Amino acid sequence: MNYRLIGKYTGNILLVEGIFLLPAIAVAMAYREPQSARAIAIAALITLLPGILLSCIRVHRSISMSEGFVVCALGWIVLSLFGALPFYISGEIPRYIDCWFETVSGFTTTGSSILTNVEAVSHGLLYWRSFTHWIGGMGVLVFLLAILPLAKGDGGPLQLMKAESPGPSVGKLVPKISTTAKITYIIYFAMTVLMVIILLFEGMPLFDAVMNTFGTAGTGGFAIKNNSIAAYPSQLVHMTIGVFMALFGVNFSVYYLMLTRKWKDVLHNEEFRWYWIIMLGASLLIAINVFRGFYPGDFGQAFRDSFFSVSSVMTTTGYCTADFDKWPEFSRYMLLLVMCIGASAGSTGGGLKVSRVLLLFKHLRLQMCQMIHPRRVRSVRMDKRRVDNSVMFGTTAYLAAYLCILIVSLVLVSLDGKGFETTFSAVICTFNNIGPGLGMVGPTGNFSAFSDFSKFVLSVDMLFGRLEIFPLLFLLSPEVWMTRRLSTPIVSD
Repeated sequence: MNYRLIGKYTGNILLVEGIFLLPAIAVAMAYREPQSARAIAIAALITLLPGILLSCIRVHRSISMSEGFVVCALGWIVLSLFGALPFYISGEIPRYIDCWFETVSGFTTTGSSILTNVEAVSHGLLYWRSFTHWIGGMGVLVFLLAILPLAKGDGGPLQLMKAESPGPSVGKLVPKISTTAKITYIIYFAMTVLMVIILLFEGMPLFDAVMNTFGTAGTGGFAIKNNSIAAYPSQLVHMTIGVFMALFGVNFSVYYLMLTRKWKDVLHNEEFRWYWIIMLGASLLIAINVFRGFYPGDFGQAFRDSFFSVSSVMTTTGYCTADFDKWPEFSRYMLLLVMCIGASAGSTGGGLKVSRVLLLFKHLRLQMCQMIHPRRVRSVRMDKRRVDNSVMFGTTAYLAAYLCILIVSLVLVSLDGKGFETTFSAVICTFNNIGPGLGMVGPTGNFSAFSDFSKFVLSVDMLFGRLEIFPLLFLLSPEVWMTRRLSTPIVSD
């Protein structure tokens, strides 16, 4: 294991984080919040110093796949540890474990919170809190690949992008992976700016528009109002945010195909098609279920709230316009189901991912067919192309690891004695990076009542969910640290 290389990459991450803290200082000063500005400035200095020192390390050795996974996992942990400092130094969140939980929730785009009165938080810290969503949505390593020549050749960047990007497989939009990262971030930035402009035209104040856009773009869902999006009475605002949540849950490669006018490839994309079928189908079923009891005579409003809720939980954003925890059992468990399915691979959303669910169902059907016709040779196909066996093995391994971590987390968090519904939904919504769950952690609740141990477990679950399990498992494996080289070398600087 090349510790100098890991130190250099970690330093680059801290350097970028320290620079990203600077706009929060300007926001705090603009709103005349000297204590907040001072706390963020101290945190930025503490973050920049080790970042500058570590990034100056010169390395002349290749980066392996195992080192790429370790860099990714360690980078996200360090990012969260230092990102929690502004909240702790300011004293607005007095306990560091709560600061870390809030920051991990931000960077992993989960949106779960320990704050009971978010409107009491200063503007500078609210900006940093929401901005962590935007950073974490596309990934800090992808951002670094887009702006810095971190590794020569194409193999090194690809390993880093594989480690951080969600989904069963990671592809390149263009031959160079650094160019792919740039294109992805350009699309991400353009959609962010477009949403801010639309919200401004709809009458939302600038600060609110930017913060809500950060939460939507990163599919994180940190609200700046105690009533979340329900605090804004405009139905137009609700639908704008609902639609953009759904758009940010789409694989960004689909947008590239649209920009390059490859409409046939878009139409043949099974994940894209099933993503919208699941989202709109679930919205319609829930609307029918809640119509008579909660929206008598107004099916339009029933569908709008249903679509917003489905869009929010399926893309793992977590905003709400209605307290769906009070809806009938069918609707609540339908939302729990789409929570687990999640958004598309290659999007900013979490969950199992639609493509992974499709692969599992296709693999199940294939196994059943082979049991009936053992001599017939078949393979799993997606988008009319054969799926490589390594992708299928990775998908089944991911599901096995997912279930193991889910069970262990449920057992550990159950020690708090919060009841099955609260415990189960708390683990599900943190592991899938969703935000609100059911019971005590529903749309009107929060995670402040959990013990420090449970908050730590749930924070680790958020990291497992955002990093798609394997990078963090690599980090915890003694074999990775003791072995000098586990995979084929890849040229680095």
